Order: sequence, then structure tokens, then C-alpha cells
Amino acid sequence: MKLYWCPKTRAIRALWMLEETGVPYDRVRIDIRDPAAKTDAAFRAVSPMGKVPALEDGSTRLWDSGAICAYLADQYPEAGLAPSIGSPDRGAYLQWLLYTNSVIEPAMGEKFSNAPASAAAHGWGSFELMLGVLREGLSRGPWILGERFSAADVLLGTSCHFMRQFKILENEPGLSDYSDRCMARPALQRAMALEFL
Repeated sequence: MKLYWCPKTRAIRALWMLEETGVPYDRVRIDIRDPAAKTDAAFRAVSPMGKVPALEDGSTRLWDSGAICAYLADQYPEAGLAPSIGSPDRGAYLQWLLYTNSVIEPAMGEKFSNAPASAAAHGWGSFELMLGVLREGLSRGPWILGERFSAADVLLGTSCHFMRQFKILENEPGLSDYSDRCMARPALQRAMALEFL
């Protein structure tokens, strides 16, 4: 398995997820900020949009952090990062697994651009609605599925960390505590150490 990645990008999600699975993989660093690096033919075969993370696993190619996390959780069930099909928690898991890319990131874009909120018109609702739903979802804690850590926490945990890092998440003890729990995971610590090797 091969992960195309770049430091200080969403690729940390895939790197963390791979560390959680414990399966062997190779890292290929691509400086996506350098236009020349994006012309690498092997990279573009895996990531037609020239974005990271991108994962190649045999003939499988994925270039979205959410899709990569979903794939790895299902492909390597022994890691226990997803409820099995038929499990009562599977629906909630899938909903939260997609929440980062479909709700949190567009809501963050709204917040950064000072765009007017329009919960009725925007599929993500609004930044405040996104936070309220996430707060409620985490109330079962310590993880989004209660006692069970999953791939959904990889995505949600990095989102909470990014919101804190960009200073758009303030005075949120529940979400900050959740972010701290995620940051303390050994697999994430290993992934963060790899960012600068």
C-alpha cells in the first residue's frame, strides 16, 4: 500500500488512519504547493485532481480523506475501526464518518469567508448548527460512538483540532476535550512524528 502525502495538509487523516490499522504501507511525499511536483505521473494516476492524501492499494486508488478512512476501516476489519455491516451502530458510524467532508468543512468555509449563514439553503446548515449537532453527538462520549473509537473519530478529531488551530473553535470544553483525547492517541502521535521525517 502506498500513501501520497504532504505535511500540514488533510493527509494527516490518512496517515493517522494507517497508523491505527497497523498495516504496512509506504509513504511518498508530494509537495502539492510545488506545481512541478503535481506532474508526477505515478501520483496523478492515483490522484487525478493532484490532491493529497491519495492511497494506492493494489488496483484500488482513492484520493479523498473520508473515502480513504472508510476504505481502510472496511478493508482491514481486524483493526476494529468500523462497526460491521448489520451492526446497530453502523448507520450512526456512516453518518459521522461523512460529517467532516459534507458538513464540517463547508461550515468552516462559511465561517472563514464570513458568508451569510443560511441553514435552509446550505446542505451543511450553518457553522453554529454544525457545532451544535457535533456537541450533541459527542455527548455519549468519549468517542462519537460512545465507548468505541472508530474511523469517524479520525476525521472528526482532526476537524476539531484544525478548528482549534485556526482559532474558530473557542470556549468549547466538550469539543476541546474530545480533540485532546484524539491528539493523545498513540497512532496519531506516530503519524504526527512522521509528518516531519
